[in-house]
Amino acid sequence: MTAPAIVADLVDLFQTHLDTYRSQQYNEAQLRQEFVNPLFRALGWDVYNEKRYADAYKEVIHEAAIKVDGRTKAPDYCFRAGGGKASFFVETKKPSVDISRDPAPAYQLRRYAWSAKLPVSILTGFEALAVYDCRIRPSKTDKPTTARVLLLTYDEYVDRWEELVGLFSPEAIRRGALERFVASKKVKKGTAEVDAAFLSEIETWRDVLARNIALRNPELAPRDLNFAVQRTVDRTVFLRICEDRGIEPYGTLQSLLNGARVYRRLAELFQRADERYNSGLFHFSPERDRAEPPDDLTLGLSIDDKPLKDILQSLYYPDSPYEFSVLPAEILGQVYEQFLGEVIRLTKGHQARVEEKPEVRKAGGVYYTPAYIVEHTLGRLLQGKAPAQAAKLRILDPACGSGSFLIGAYQHLLDWHRDRYVDEDAEKHARGRNPKLYRGPSGEWRLTTAERKRILLNNIYGVDIDPQAVEVTKLSLLLKVLEGESKESVNNQLRLFHERALPDLGRNIKCGNSLIGPDFYEGRQKSLFDGEELYKINAFDWHDSKHGFGDIMGVGGFQVVIGNPPYVLLQDEFRDDRQLDYFREKYAVASYKIDTYHLFIEQALRLASQSARCAMITPANFLTNNHLVELRRLLLNESSIDHILVIDGGVFPRISVDNAIFVVQRGSPSGTFRVIHARPIEPGLQQTSEASISTSKVANDQYLLFTGTIAGTAQRMWERVTTRSVALGTVA
Repeated sequence: MTAPAIVADLVDLFQTHLDTYRSQQYNEAQLRQEFVNPLFRALGWDVYNEKRYADAYKEVIHEAAIKVDGRTKAPDYCFRAGGGKASFFVETKKPSVDISRDPAPAYQLRRYAWSAKLPVSILTGFEALAVYDCRIRPSKTDKPTTARVLLLTYDEYVDRWEELVGLFSPEAIRRGALERFVASKKVKKGTAEVDAAFLSEIETWRDVLARNIALRNPELAPRDLNFAVQRTVDRTVFLRICEDRGIEPYGTLQSLLNGARVYRRLAELFQRADERYNSGLFHFSPERDRAEPPDDLTLGLSIDDKPLKDILQSLYYPDSPYEFSVLPAEILGQVYEQFLGEVIRLTKGHQARVEEKPEVRKAGGVYYTPAYIVEHTLGRLLQGKAPAQAAKLRILDPACGSGSFLIGAYQHLLDWHRDRYVDEDAEKHARGRNPKLYRGPSGEWRLTTAERKRILLNNIYGVDIDPQAVEVTKLSLLLKVLEGESKESVNNQLRLFHERALPDLGRNIKCGNSLIGPDFYEGRQKSLFDGEELYKINAFDWHDSKHGFGDIMGVGGFQVVIGNPPYVLLQDEFRDDRQLDYFREKYAVASYKIDTYHLFIEQALRLASQSARCAMITPANFLTNNHLVELRRLLLNESSIDHILVIDGGVFPRISVDNAIFVVQRGSPSGTFRVIHARPIEPGLQQTSEASISTSKVANDQYLLFTGTIAGTAQRMWERVTTRSVALGTVA
């Protein structure tokens, strides 16, 4: 392939005036305009958005103009080959910086890309172009050659143009060129991707803080200790992310390293954050109309300086490999999903021990399943609707964990509203007393914080039995609200509207047992249950207007129910016959061996309004297990099945089960439905087969075989399912 004439011209121009370009006076802005932009345009990128795509779908995002406290808030360029998802970053340095020998620029680029979980990114000053494998954790001691997989000088661009096009043109990337390139490179032994590394980091913090807080605060009960440690970690992470995003002054937490009484000064920052953000994460004083009581525990704790200083030191350049401005909320959610699998226990000597929670087992670690499920539920319901109609949609995850599925739904709503407002009349929606849009630093349209808050409070709901999970879900959603905000925009809200930046999510995200209602105590003396038993059971009343979602259930239920319920075989997990008896009495699908995911499927349909769409990712064995006939019958008789996606080989590295995603609409059965087979590939799913299934044949006690594999062989799917109706009953 011959290089375009513009590339040869760029090379000649650079060679002719090399001394000028290498001078200190020639800056990065000039370099980008005169050389980098034309180079990537020649590779096929729509650098100037000549196709006039909406902001969410621009191929190239220019971030160079965004500076925060003298630091770049994001890489100079983000290139996106399709669907608005980042493909790679490009960081530029003026030619006077020797990127082949100077380690600092490479470390900066790799921190960005590693934190954003991008496998490959580019560093260039045009005189040279370096490609880095960004799966390898960056370290401040790395040489510029560490993780560098390709280095070209400007005089090689013409001769090696076909190689560049084959790797970095948008068409090549859409065909999987980067994935193949990365797969051909062996990852250094012992390296860790950002989610695994950050999980290890916060697990270390939890262990250190738990031991110290237990030592210095001997009166704390285990539950209070868990609360104190979790809140300290969450608040610190939140404020540090806000610093890198430019919402808080950079280095605020770092300043605590100077001097003593670190926790007292940290607590002052937490109290100041309460004044700015209004979230339950920082809630220390009673306020009217707040759904939850204030935290009257943590500000009075005693914590030694050393553990806190060690934590804070690890969060800053150059010690920290993390660039929090580009760390996706979805990745943070995946980290916390695994973090929540452990709990702090106290020994008889009041020493803290971190142990696994046997009762919490959820598949985690797959980035794309929330997007798939959201698209086939919420995405379908939004088609053809106006914003006023979208406001009536209530989206629920009844086992929300760290909030991954709710984040996906919220992001979908944000993108959808922004695009609708822009299509209708962006300028109109940017005016008035309650504007919905404003112009971002690069000229793109963004939703105002007030509109992002409105959508969150109006549309997104979740429940989890684990109080720590509830707080993590809130944290993840609050960070999503603040994406794109700045210190100035937060201050303006306080000054102009006397309104704090974040919503109180206490009425949206609640702690409780989605499967057990207050009727659990009927016929049982509640006084016989001790406090710890009541806490573990944590019965949840869906119809209660204050503590549940009575207003929503009173008008029929939720329009979207999604999630990844826990997979727990109850007879193996605990010996509480009272709960097992309750489940067998209240749930039609409770069979020989009860798994929580069976109950969650039935509960999802109970909680859904007529014509609502439901989808969950679960083990695939409900398709074939002889004891789960009632579960299959329930789906056939109480919903219209859109399709069932069987993921051969499963998708979750920590749980050895095959997985399936069912997508149904609450209401009368459909005539046919599809069974799709797919296999997981990065970064999504690849379909391998599809079959159309007649509901009437399945319902008439027919055996059905279909082409495809579950655990490697073709198997029966709906076995001996008859037309006998199964009543859903009332919501527990």
